[in-house]
Amino acid sequence: MDIFENRLSEVSQHYQNGDVSLGFRRMIDSALDTGKTSILKDMIEFTEWKYKAQPDTAAENQKAQGLILKIRNAGTPAKDLSAQPLILAKGISKSYSKGGFKLGPLDVSVQKSEIVGLVGENGNGKTTLLRALGGELQPDSGKIDYHFSTPYKNSYDLQTRLVYIPQRIEVLRGGLMDNLQFTLTTHGITGEDNFYLAQTMLARMGLWPYKDLNWNRLSSGYKMRFELARTLLRKPEVLLLDEPLANLDILAQQIILEDLRYLSSSLLHPFGVVLSSQQLYEVEKVSDKIIFLDKGKLVNDSSIQPEIENEKYLILEVDSSAEREKLQLQLQSAGLVKVHFNGGNYVLYFAEDKSIQDVMAVMSSEKIPVTYIRDISNSSRRFFIN
Repeated sequence: MDIFENRLSEVSQHYQNGDVSLGFRRMIDSALDTGKTSILKDMIEFTEWKYKAQPDTAAENQKAQGLILKIRNAGTPAKDLSAQPLILAKGISKSYSKGGFKLGPLDVSVQKSEIVGLVGENGNGKTTLLRALGGELQPDSGKIDYHFSTPYKNSYDLQTRLVYIPQRIEVLRGGLMDNLQFTLTTHGITGEDNFYLAQTMLARMGLWPYKDLNWNRLSSGYKMRFELARTLLRKPEVLLLDEPLANLDILAQQIILEDLRYLSSSLLHPFGVVLSSQQLYEVEKVSDKIIFLDKGKLVNDSSIQPEIENEKYLILEVDSSAEREKLQLQLQSAGLVKVHFNGGNYVLYFAEDKSIQDVMAVMSSEKIPVTYIRDISNSSRRFFIN
């Protein structure tokens, strides 16, 4: 079973399981992957029916299965999904005389359909790195090579392949459809293709109920969704996002990240993603790799905790009302090595051969009160402990 067929089977299963929201979004992804306006027309017809009729799950599932069959029969053009890096940066650095800040030297690579999470506290170089990768900022040293589907011709062409979205997105005027259609027109897409592609992207980003509104009437969360919709119509090869989750509620954050994961793995127009965020756990769920910056330097286990360079631990973050001394005593049998307390949660280090299940079993037998527990052994969260 090829990737396209497998994804359609997943869409069908989502609908059959009652996960209609996910099924709807993924069905649009598959419709876009056909590259056929006739399928997008069918997708818009389905969308209009869905929002007007407000069908129950069974009725929507039945109608969706028919559209899934049409999408399957349409197929998708074959695309090269090779692991060739889109961006390959070697030894890049950037210094600022004011404040004495220096980024790097750093090595960074971004591959097709890969999501790279960029984390670290404010003022540690995340935005500088994004702007350097996006060609907006010239590094003082090092080299950045770009390997796109076709060679770029000049700096303007480069900027069309690399799209940088700052935390504060630009103010737009006019209606949503007008803006999307204008974006498509400037990229050579006109007529029916323009209209149905713009409508399909509105539906994909959850903006269908607001399609007749002006941009200034959207909430900050929906403005970010719209900016993504507008950007994706430009078919970027790499998407660079600076704090895209800022000002979004938890559910909106999860949906945006899920959408980036799904959309970046498009069969027709795959792209790489580099995003900076303070939402460590949410970003780690979707990222293929994490870059952690501290004072402009890449952080790893040996640089953040050199005294334990050759040691590995099971590291758990725990919220408990138990007193520290009592907790240490009760967890000795679970292989507890050391304890940190940040004023809110405990960070507990256990011997490497222990598992979270072993620790939870001891916590249960000792009746230790726990309201939250998370394994951060491989999480960038462990770098924030000190």
